Amino acid sequence: MTMRYATRVASRCAIALLCATPAFSQGNPANQANPKGAKGEIDPAAVSDGLKAIFSYSTGNKTTRDKLNANTITVMTGTIGGTYVQFGADLASVLDEGDQIRVLPIVGRGSVQSIADILFLKGVDLGIMRADTLDYLERKGFTGNIRGQFAYITKLYNEEMHVVAKTSVKSLADLNGKRVAVDLPNGGTFVTAITIFERLGIKPTYAFIEQRVAYEKLKSGELDAVVAVEVSPSKAVSMVKGEQNLHLVPIPYSEPLQGDYLPSELRAEDYPSLIPSGGRIDTVAVPAILAAYNWSPKNERYAKVENFVKIFFDRLKSLQQPPFHPKWKEVVLSAPLKGWTRFPAAQEWLDRNATVASDTRQRFEQFMGAQARDTGGQDSKTEDDTALYQQFLKWKESQPAPKR
Repeated sequence: MTMRYATRVASRCAIALLCATPAFSQGNPANQANPKGAKGEIDPAAVSDGLKAIFSYSTGNKTTRDKLNANTITVMTGTIGGTYVQFGADLASVLDEGDQIRVLPIVGRGSVQSIADILFLKGVDLGIMRADTLDYLERKGFTGNIRGQFAYITKLYNEEMHVVAKTSVKSLADLNGKRVAVDLPNGGTFVTAITIFERLGIKPTYAFIEQRVAYEKLKSGELDAVVAVEVSPSKAVSMVKGEQNLHLVPIPYSEPLQGDYLPSELRAEDYPSLIPSGGRIDTVAVPAILAAYNWSPKNERYAKVENFVKIFFDRLKSLQQPPFHPKWKEVVLSAPLKGWTRFPAAQEWLDRNATVASDTRQRFEQFMGAQARDTGGQDSKTEDDTALYQQFLKWKESQPAPKR
């Protein structure tokens, strides 16, 4: 027997033995729900959509490929460790459901890059960004009027502006002509920082430096301040030690900022090394939003986003429960956003689910009627009641989320 013939015989015997094993006796591993016969044991191939897709690949199953692509929606998030990334992971955890929908979060590079990715990067459907970014890009002449190419799904939460500086810097005005780090030029921190400084008439010298490096340069005296626009409490800011003669500079909610920003505060319990016990530091906040390309309703990409909107809005309450990020509790789907157009499918969902708003109005009117009867007045609708109801709605929207 020659060596080549012996090798062929051995190979055929091995193949025959392999085909006789239980894993191959019925052709497809996906059919083996209980290969070991143990009670309660489940073969991952029977429940994993990924394994099912892989097993069907060799058969050229076009239906499987079409389903995977039609029901997968991508979300451009932010840098690793940030809130945007956590929100993307939460969406995937709560919304993924077999063939119905799959959310694919992508680690991004910040607000400006997300806008570019939605416009130009193939396959990107959604992105998380700051509400003031488009306005900045258009105002600075970096782009034409691109606002009409975007639509927002919902406002998510507010991000506070932190200005960490030497204790000799008492106010933002003291930073005029000083060296201020505003993060890298792909994100949104530099957009908010530059916009606010310009509106207040302050002209620092900007340094576009990654924040971890910027804090080291601040400690060594190479910088006078570092700006971070992040969810409070910010992990990076909370690690800065006050004994290094650093503190948080207040930002007053002055008139030039009131059109696009919101009043907020930084608390001593979140930054004990930078704020005296029981103290508060005034600051401003900018909304983070979930946005999409403004597809025509006739486009198949519109249908993907529409499917996402329906499932996301229906399951928002699940995202607002532990163990998901506590900032989900700040999401109010109906909250308007100045200067932005709502994605049509999102507006249609809100219109269909407007019964809650109607019930709120009805309860308000019942309350006003009871008040009128108790005070001997007439139970009738007046212009004063209507104005009071509008004030009530504004107050209701402005109430902060429950504290963690």
